[in-house]
Order: sequence, then structure tokens, then C-alpha cells
Amino acid sequence: MGEFEVHRVRFFGLVPAGVRCLACHPRGTRLALARTDGAVEVYNFAANYFQEKVIPGHEARSVESLCWAAGDRLFGAGLGGDITEYDLPGLSAARSLDGGGGPIWSMVANSTGTQLAIGCEDGSVKIFQVVPGGIQFERNLDRRKGRVLCLSWHPSDTHIVAGSIDFFRVIDVTSGQTVQRVMVNHHVEKAKRECVVWAVALLSSGTVVSADSFGRVQFWDWEQGTLAESHTVSTSAVLSLAVSQKEDSMIVGTSTGATYHLQLLPVRLGGLEKRWVRTKPFQFHSHDVRAVAHSPTALISGGLDAQLVIRPLMEKVQKKSYDAVLRKFTFPHRRLVSCARKARLLLFQFSQYLELWRLGSTEETGKDGEVLPLCRMPEHLVQLKSKGPEHIYCSCVSPCGTWLGYSTASRFQLYRVRCDGDGVSLRKV
Repeated sequence: MGEFEVHRVRFFGLVPAGVRCLACHPRGTRLALARTDGAVEVYNFAANYFQEKVIPGHEARSVESLCWAAGDRLFGAGLGGDITEYDLPGLSAARSLDGGGGPIWSMVANSTGTQLAIGCEDGSVKIFQVVPGGIQFERNLDRRKGRVLCLSWHPSDTHIVAGSIDFFRVIDVTSGQTVQRVMVNHHVEKAKRECVVWAVALLSSGTVVSADSFGRVQFWDWEQGTLAESHTVSTSAVLSLAVSQKEDSMIVGTSTGATYHLQLLPVRLGGLEKRWVRTKPFQFHSHDVRAVAHSPTALISGGLDAQLVIRPLMEKVQKKSYDAVLRKFTFPHRRLVSCARKARLLLFQFSQYLELWRLGSTEETGKDGEVLPLCRMPEHLVQLKSKGPEHIYCSCVSPCGTWLGYSTASRFQLYRVRCDGDGVSLRKV
């Protein structure tokens, strides 16, 4: 085996974008993920959670919520106020429609995938019909003061629960009127600070599950407006909540990076009475866990530390296989670094610009494993900024180092690179 030099490249200052929201496909076959830079990724469960699609981000498009509807159609909504349908084969945003209520904080699809409900900044909840080729506005539900931060449909599609600051309300979909309004702090004496309801879930039994900024997971009888159970799982805010399809298990994420597993268990062995019990805490993240999902066989969480963690439920895994392995997706699956071997150049890809560097060199020799002193330090040659709001999808530099190209969702750019004694110049081709 011949001798070779290993370059320790420590000047690639990539800051991965955090995970903002998750959406499991109703059939449990795929997972959609949106990041804070607006990028959307799709993971295939059947192929060992392989990242099969990446839709690049856009400066004018933030994604606060994702949902699957009408089979395999993926929709996203964000603070720009638009509802966007994604073209998965074309890896782009196919079409957008203004929600009409300002920034959109939440969006959910009904059980059949034929309707979308959005929660807006102006306190309104709007229903949209999913039709071939897009979506169309259907009607407004009862509007109240305060932004709607979270939504959940009843499995029968008859009611919607909407969470806001200090309260949540249950809306009858047929009449469009609020049938119950519950203050989450009515039983707390001298509550001096506001309580943000970050996540809600409406179970088939009629129980409303709320997660709030006081670190509580609470279970409510919405017809009576009374509190049935309350679990303080953390000293910080509970930011996200997901319930299993059988409604006997749930996962919550907190602002400390911890996730908690709650299960519906019998009070006595063999008895019929059941209660929710916090069973397993996990500390896989270092920052806020803004998104969680519950697949049939795993607990899934995404944090602002950019990690996607998939923890299998061992009681659901039939045999020891790859499905029983804890997975942590930390680094981007795309190639963000390309090398011009002959010219000793490295091209680094960021969301809206490229950096071209020349590797350092040494004239010293040594034994295997030794760190050799450099006679010439790595040199930052040029930074090329992309024009327009679209993020860069892919880039490359030629092996000779004289050509440089990058692509966004709608255009391709090619540049000629000239290196001389005065520096580096780029000429657009």
C-alpha cells in the first residue's frame, strides 16, 4: 500500500438546520421532515429509513407544519401564510395557495385525507378541500382572539380541538361553532404567567390531551370541561406530542432535549381500569425537541440540534434485526463537499453560497500517524453567492479546478475559474 497524506479539514463551517416538524404517512410507510431553513426531506421506512427525497429550501418559504393527504400528496404551511403542495417526483413546490388568515402555525388533515384544517395568526380555523390538482377553500370555523398554535381532528372527523395561549377550544365541524372552551390554568391559583398550549390531541374516547409551556401533559374530558389527569413530565416546556394509532402510547418532546414515553396501562393486573403512566425518559437531543412522531414500531423525534432520532419499541419488534437498532441521523445525506484533485481545491456548499478553498501543503516527512507542520496554510479563495431566494441543491468543481457549477430547483449556473498571482476570478458561462 502506497504512502498518502490525510488532510484534516476543519474550516468547513457548516451549521445544519434544525428539525421543525414531522409527519408520518397514514400507512406508516414514509416520514416527511421539514427543517428550519425550509427544506423538506422524505424517509422511506421500508428501505431502512433511507432518505429518498430532498426538496431544497427557499428564503420566502418557512414550514411550520406538514401533513399527508389524499394518499401520497404532501402539504406544508408556514409563517408566510401559504399552503404549499410539494411535487415529490420533481423535488419542488408544485403550487401554493394563500390561507387568508396571516401566518399559519398549524395544519392537520382529517382521517380520510380529503380536508385540511389550518390554524392562523388571526385566531381563525379554516377548512380546505383537497381536490385533484390542488386545494380549494371551503369555509371558516368559529374565530376567537389569539393565534391557533396547534390543531387535532377527532378520528370521526366531527370535531376539531384548537390550542392557543391559556386555553384550548373544541369546535363542531358541521356547525362551525365552539362547543367547549377550557382554560388550562383555571385550577392553578395565582397563575402570573401565560401558559402556551404547544400541542393537542383529540382521542376517539373524547379525551383531549394537551401539552403546555408549564411542562405538563394533561388529559381533559372536553364535554364536561374537567381535568381527568395531569402529569408534570418536565420543569421546562413540553413542545410536541404524538399519539399512536391505537391510542395506547404517546411521545412528548421538551425544551431541554428530553423525550418522554407515556403508556396507557391497567391499574391492576388483569383489571379493566387503565391510567396513563410515564414509563421511559430519553435524552437523545441537546436542544429543543420541536417535533415528534409515533410510528407503529418506533418513537421518532427531531430537535433543533438537527438530529433525527428513531428509537424502536422493542415490544413491537418481532425479532432481532435492523428494525431493532437505534438510529441517529446527524449529518446531511447529500454531498456538500467536492474536490478538484489535480488543483488541490475544495468546494463547500452552503444554503445560499459556495466557498472555494485551496488545501495547505507541507514539505516535511514523518512516520505513520504523525501530524506534519504546514509550510502553506489552507487559503480561502472565493465566496460565490447565489442570486434569488432559492437554496442551492447541488454543486461541483471539475477535477482540473477550472470549472465550477451549481444548481437550484429552477436553474443551473456554470462558471470558469481562473487562478493567477493576483487571486481568483470567476466568469459566468
